[in-house]
Amino acid sequence: MEFEFWWLLALPVFFGMGWVAARVDLKSLLSESRALPSSYFRGLNFLLNEQPDKAIESFLQVAKENPQTVELQFALGSLFRRRGEVDRAIRMHQDLVNREDLAPEQRRDASFELSQDYFKAGLLDHAERVLEKLAQSDPSAEVHRHLLDIYIQEKDWEKAIAAAKQLEVSAKRNYQKEIANYYCELASTAHVHGRPEEAMRHLASALEGNRKCVRANLLRGEWLARAGKHAEAIDAWKSIENQDPAYFGLAAEGMVESYKALGRLGEGLALLRGLQHRYPGLDLLNVVYQATAEHEGDEAAWRLVRDEVRRNPTLVGLDRMIDAELVRAPPERRQDLQLMKDLVHSHAQALAVYLCANCGFKARQFFWQCPACGGWETFAPRRTAELESAGRHLARMQIGQ
Repeated sequence: MEFEFWWLLALPVFFGMGWVAARVDLKSLLSESRALPSSYFRGLNFLLNEQPDKAIESFLQVAKENPQTVELQFALGSLFRRRGEVDRAIRMHQDLVNREDLAPEQRRDASFELSQDYFKAGLLDHAERVLEKLAQSDPSAEVHRHLLDIYIQEKDWEKAIAAAKQLEVSAKRNYQKEIANYYCELASTAHVHGRPEEAMRHLASALEGNRKCVRANLLRGEWLARAGKHAEAIDAWKSIENQDPAYFGLAAEGMVESYKALGRLGEGLALLRGLQHRYPGLDLLNVVYQATAEHEGDEAAWRLVRDEVRRNPTLVGLDRMIDAELVRAPPERRQDLQLMKDLVHSHAQALAVYLCANCGFKARQFFWQCPACGGWETFAPRRTAELESAGRHLARMQIGQ
């Protein structure tokens, strides 16, 4: 290959151009550094020496002297909110929103941060106004999700339904389970205020959006029974089998009372025993046991619980079996049985709780919305002792805590 001598001239030229560019960049960097106020460097020094309060004061001075430091103002606002100084965060983000020279994207971010400040301060109406105005130009999932959180806290279920439907589009996720629960909340409110027809319409809307909404049929059965429509109430509860039969334990007591009111307790007990055989559950077993003892006697109730414990052995079931044994035992055996009962019962009580699948919150009563994490239908309708028998080891988790 023939060497071209003109490259010998080009190399020094390229080297010289690189040197000039480096000098220009260095001069620019030095110029920018000199433009920064001394407060900025004092703030950095305080941070390095783990003096965050003094660092914040220095950075605030920078923000006052240099209004163009938008990113620093954002950082300070977020820092104030995390430290619980919400009033300072509000002022910082409000100043950003009011700036006329702010870019549209930065104004959007400042408005969103301001809404979070209001939310943390408990000023839900202020946060709602900011987010609703923001949603007109920014229909993103983030905005709709925070609006939904506010509507839920305010128990404004009509707006929650609208926000969840918008969120389905923006987040591309199905929210019909949540929407059905919002309709159930509306139904409960209408029922409390003596508007039964409106309450039933809301339940119908819940089932229309989510045919698996067990809560709607549980409420429908409960309200029909109170109105004396026991046959219709039983039909409503029976429909749970096609939704999720694990929830029968929540309906069992009402079913027994409706069958009693119709004078068909024997038929009701036969139905509930069949359900207990197909879908065993401790809550259902407790109701069937009590009803059997009242209707057929202690011996029949004892046989029922004995057979169930043999089929599905759990500590809570054993506790119930000892109860049944105590009733029928001769006096000389009752002291020993009572001792056994006390020992088993103390452990069984620790296991007879409902568990949130999202956050692990434990409760003695069943919740449709977790009081801890706010999730809907995150509580399994079975107690932890039952889940252990299915191999999930939740009972051991309870004992170990």
